[in-house]
Formats: sequence, C-alpha cells, structure tokens
Amino acid sequence: MTTTLGEQSGTFTIGGDLEVRRLGYGSMQLTGPGVWGDPKDPDEAVRVLRRAVELGVNFIDTADSYGPVVAEQLIRKALHPYADDLVVATKAGLTRQGPDVWTPVGRPAYLRQQAELSLRNLGVERIDLMQLHRVDPDVPLEDQVGELKKLQEEGKVRHIGLSEVSVEQVEQARKVADIATVQNLYNLANRSAEELLDHCATEGIGFIPWFPLATGQLSGPGSPLTAIAEEKGASASQLALAWLLRRSPAMLPIPGTSSVAHLEDNMAAASIELTDEEFAALEAAV
Repeated sequence: MTTTLGEQSGTFTIGGDLEVRRLGYGSMQLTGPGVWGDPKDPDEAVRVLRRAVELGVNFIDTADSYGPVVAEQLIRKALHPYADDLVVATKAGLTRQGPDVWTPVGRPAYLRQQAELSLRNLGVERIDLMQLHRVDPDVPLEDQVGELKKLQEEGKVRHIGLSEVSVEQVEQARKVADIATVQNLYNLANRSAEELLDHCATEGIGFIPWFPLATGQLSGPGSPLTAIAEEKGASASQLALAWLLRRSPAMLPIPGTSSVAHLEDNMAAASIELTDEEFAALEAAV
C-alpha cells in the first residue's frame, strides 16, 4: 500500500488522544484579498481542500475570522461529512472591520458566540481544537481561557489551543485549562519563538508555526538554502518545510495556498530528508 505524503511527515498526538499527521494545511489563503470575502475561484478552493486530504493531510487549520466565515464554510462544502480521522481546528478572538484589519476581542460572551457559530459553519457537534486567536489585553486571560474551558466541559470543544503567546501566558492559561497546542509566528527566517517552541516540546504541547514558508533573503542566489535546494532537486519552500519538520517533533506546519499545484509542491516536503549537515547549514544561514 502506497504511503501518502501526509503519512511521511510523521504524527503528533494533540492533547494526548488526537493523532494527526504533522504536515497539515492552513486555510487562510482560501479567502479574498486581505483575508476578506470570497476567493477569486471558489471551485479551486474546494479542489485544494479535497486534494489536501487525498495527499494524506488530516489536520486542517482555520478561523472564524478568515473571510470572515468564508474558510469554515468552504471546508464544510468540500469535506463534509468529514472522514473519521480528519481534525479541523478553528479559532476565535479576532474581529474584522475590513481587509487586513484584525482587532482582538476576548470577552467570554463573544468567544462563546463565535464557538457556537463555528459549530454551525463547520457542521460539527464538537470542535476538535478551539484556539484563542489572540489574547485580548482588555480582558483577563483567565476569563478568556475559562470560557473555552466551559465549552469543553459542555462537550462542544475537545481541546484548547492558544495563538501568539509567550511562555508565561501559556503557563498562566494552563492554571485554568489543559493547553493542547500553541500557534505562533515561526519559520526558518524568523525564529523569535524559539524559547516557546522548546517549552512546548518539553511539555507535550503541539507547536503550529504560522507563516511557515517565509525564507526572506535566505533564498537569494548563492545562499545555503538555494545551494541545498539545487543539490536535492527541491524548491526553497520545500526545504523550509523540511527544516521545520526536522526542527522539533512537536512541530505542526500548516502551509496554506489557494492552488492545487502549489499544495502538491508544499506536500512534497514530507519526502525530503535533510542530513545533519544540511539541517545545520540551513539553521546557521540566519
């Protein structure tokens, strides 16, 4: 039986009981410009989601604010009824006032409302992974996580995650509820969340790097990334993903795209094995 690219990326168990393949898919780019409105080609968006699952992806990340609601509804249209092993993670806590405008709102009543809407938009009775999209500085963190904990106790949420937080905030939240995942900006060119990544790995918390494909100046002519990519017959993006997968067993990259061709290129990263020397050379390039 042929092994899918998703299976080749290895697995991680979210919250101790939810096994996912480590190379997932992020749905933000399925919306219009500025993550606002419908995609230019809705049919291609559906094809991307279905192709991701065919390639072995069983972890899809979305949010109520992508569109808003556009991405969640596209996921339902493309994949519902969901395969038994498909995990769909969503988020609440960012409001939208227009293209590229994001405002944190973490009032408990708002988070509950958005969770209820996500249940409806995704067509599920329980959200596998509900993430606080941003910590609202005007609301105690305990109250924000506490509302997600209540939803969990009611059976509407299976696991709770956080996004764009510090080690201190993770530990503060863990006093209120079990935290299964953290989603922060992290990639080969920007490793500012290194301390948080290592903390998550130690504590058994999944680390979801958003913007995982950013390589900055690393992919210029003569760079180590370009040189290794040429040697391996791979793209710079594939190497950036392969490096992330090698960096930590807790890493769950979710590269997003609105094109099937680009999706297939990203997924091929799962088949790339970096040597110790190649991994070190890429790491040292920043």
